[in-house]
Amino acid sequence: MTPTSPFSSWARDHFTPLTHLAPDAPLDDLEPLRGLIGDARVVAVGENSHFIEEFSAVRQRVLRFLVERCGFTVLAFEYGFAEGHVLDTWARGEGTEEDLTDHLASAVPVGVDAPLRWVREHNRRAERPVGFAGVDVPAAGGSLLPALSLVAGYLRRVDPEFLPEVEEAMRIASSFAGPSAAAAAPRWERLDPAERNALGALLSRLTVRFRSVEPLYVSRGGRRDYDVALRALEVAAHTDYSFRAMADLFAGRGRTADVSARDHAMAASLLWHLERGSPETRIVLAAHNAHILKSPVLFDGRLTGFPMGHYLHDALGEDYFSLALTGVSGNTADMVPEETAPFGFTVHDTELGAPEPGSVEAVFADEDLGPGLVDLRPRRSSLDGSEPDRTRLQSSYLHVPVVDAFDAVLNTETSTVTAEVLG
Repeated sequence: MTPTSPFSSWARDHFTPLTHLAPDAPLDDLEPLRGLIGDARVVAVGENSHFIEEFSAVRQRVLRFLVERCGFTVLAFEYGFAEGHVLDTWARGEGTEEDLTDHLASAVPVGVDAPLRWVREHNRRAERPVGFAGVDVPAAGGSLLPALSLVAGYLRRVDPEFLPEVEEAMRIASSFAGPSAAAAAPRWERLDPAERNALGALLSRLTVRFRSVEPLYVSRGGRRDYDVALRALEVAAHTDYSFRAMADLFAGRGRTADVSARDHAMAASLLWHLERGSPETRIVLAAHNAHILKSPVLFDGRLTGFPMGHYLHDALGEDYFSLALTGVSGNTADMVPEETAPFGFTVHDTELGAPEPGSVEAVFADEDLGPGLVDLRPRRSSLDGSEPDRTRLQSSYLHVPVVDAFDAVLNTETSTVTAEVLG
């Protein structure tokens, strides 16, 4: 792609510059975003890599804008569904300021701390408090225990006869639990196949039991607690499925789109929160670009999986808006699996080279656009083949039709790896 390509020229003409990146900066330069999102009930704000200072800063600033000026009521995050409930109560004012550090002590530091502290402070003076919603599988895919512990606590109250089943599932799950999928996946592969199969059978039996005796459970513990426990159980089952799907993929026997289970669970959890809110509920969703995009993901021309954004767009249509965050220069955080590392991987502070031709980053660089955003949707009616077909994924590239995958792209221009994840 050259600076004079039709898409580059079009992007230059449709570019909205940003004056500020800092979370506490004035918000007026974000006003054009109001027109872009319209009445969307879910606005997803991405990042091309975790652990980047500029992405975290801009995402928190967008959160401020959407809450303070557009009336958004929930912050949803790429954070465990089961673990998210205690963060919601903290954000609404329970406990002490220091409690959040304890709540997040074992979690991968994907940037939830600062925006959650902002939400709690906002709620001190707000007429309508902002809630928090976790939408991810437990422990970043590293453990079924947070979800199963919630289920076990529920069964102790409403159905102690079935408690042994979930306790056995927890025994097996504890044998491979880790801080993230990067740590847990190799441990899961070392499990006796009989244990793997037993875990899957237990989760299936528990799920059927929950659904079959719903009237009994609701009569004993109420609707809300039943819904939460069932969703946690469903998420645990999706997580278990994901271990097998990923193992098959890396072994060269992966089935078409079989790694979609995690993203399907994330989308279903987001919709779970949306459906249980009031008609005025509007959600800001913070997650990786690879989760919020609308297009299926292909590797080497083969359908690998459907991302969360695909399911959300299918369910919500124009009520779902996907805003990708990326940068042109600086450094990125490459995650290298290392089972014994604190989070199951090490982070390499990797210098970014010049953007690859054909990437959306090359458009920003070639046109010297600086920080700002481009609304991609108007381009969909006049595609001519010059549109970018890839976007950065850490120091590599995700090959997707960018104009269809995202509704808008925000360029922070540079990126810096946050110091807390570097050894």
